[in-house]
Amino acid sequence: MCAAVLWFRRDLRLNDHPALLAAAQDGPVVALFVLDDALRGPSGALRLAFLYRTLRVLDQQLRERGGRLTVRRGQPENVVPAVAAECGAAAVHVSADFGPYGAARDGRVEQALGDRPLVRTGSPYAVAPGRVVKRDGTPFKVYTPFYRAWADHGWRAPAASGDADVSWRALDGLAIPPDPRLPAGLTLPEPGEAAALAAWRRFRRAHLAGYDRERDRPDLDHTSRMSPYLKLGSIHPRTILAALPPGDSAYRREIAWREFYAAVLHFWPDSAREYFQPALAQMPYAQGPDADEAFEAWAAGRTGYPIVDAGMRQLLGEGWMHNRLRMIVASFLVKDLHIEWRHGARHFMRHLVDGDLASNQHGWQWTAGTGTDAAPYFRIFNPVTQGAKFDPDGAYIRRWVPELAELTGREIHQPWRCADGGPAAYPPPIVDHARERAESLAQYGALRGRP
Repeated sequence: MCAAVLWFRRDLRLNDHPALLAAAQDGPVVALFVLDDALRGPSGALRLAFLYRTLRVLDQQLRERGGRLTVRRGQPENVVPAVAAECGAAAVHVSADFGPYGAARDGRVEQALGDRPLVRTGSPYAVAPGRVVKRDGTPFKVYTPFYRAWADHGWRAPAASGDADVSWRALDGLAIPPDPRLPAGLTLPEPGEAAALAAWRRFRRAHLAGYDRERDRPDLDHTSRMSPYLKLGSIHPRTILAALPPGDSAYRREIAWREFYAAVLHFWPDSAREYFQPALAQMPYAQGPDADEAFEAWAAGRTGYPIVDAGMRQLLGEGWMHNRLRMIVASFLVKDLHIEWRHGARHFMRHLVDGDLASNQHGWQWTAGTGTDAAPYFRIFNPVTQGAKFDPDGAYIRRWVPELAELTGREIHQPWRCADGGPAAYPPPIVDHARERAESLAQYGALRGRP
């Protein structure tokens, strides 16, 4: 028998877990994870493998404390009430989910539970979506004023759940699924809470002080790479924020971007699939066999623009991509190849270990000029100057585009200008950036009523 069910979702940890503290107050706790095919189906192999590995670590943590993770498969509105009835739980505890699917799912579970309450305590965010709004109560559409209000609002200290005296119970369940087959040579991050905390400590010690100067340099690889851990909740953003020096704003702003996009998706759930600025849905995108071929070249890292190709190959090789590169390759797909942003967003979600619906979809819309900030529609990244600025010696390009390894720092960003035309194994540019930039500006201007 148990007194409560703690249903794990995007909170796969034991420290800084308010819902765990709330469940423990009720008495013995069953730790439950539901294999929900509605979520597993759209996930790529990399994200599923990282999830399963993280679940195994969580299960081991629970076993060390006298419990284990009870794994069931099915629709949560059927599984969760059945588990609660099976162990006689008085309540089911969760971290609140504010995504479109998660909120609707929890509503169905709550209804199916009947007299048993679904108790929501905490969320995957430092400040739950919906709490930071303008003075008139309306939501923010622009990041900078949101950030100021978010910082003024503040957040709670980390919850001391890791030291809680919890009596764990376990029910019979399924084995955690084996990892799906992964591409040869691909290495995922070390999974689990301890790995997340260790990665965060390493970053703080080695690179946090220089983050503001170096965060846009993919050749240095000095970003924190905390996004896969934040995605699954192996670490809470509150834990990260509590460890930042008081004067730090650069990294705090990056956490705030994640919270901003979660809030936007909460208030405008259709923006995960539809245009945040509907007028731009009339943009005349490329279609047909030529567009399909261009998309495949982009996805494979064979566009002839080295910095773009390096980013796309990093995605295929690591299931992750440096944030500066995410903007560069997105801009290239939408504004140089004239392919709709939704195609790129789907490709990212299939391949990213850290694929997060709110951040991914709204990041793509921001770059495409269809999202929350009205200004970026005329911001078109030049792939040559971006490469020269942020990978000046070509180290990042050489790592991911070995065909260009023998070129100098200057040559590597425009190999087609080499005296011999560049390495034969590397393709020429598939488009002329200057011409495609002019076309994009004309198209955006026409839709916005600009000359």
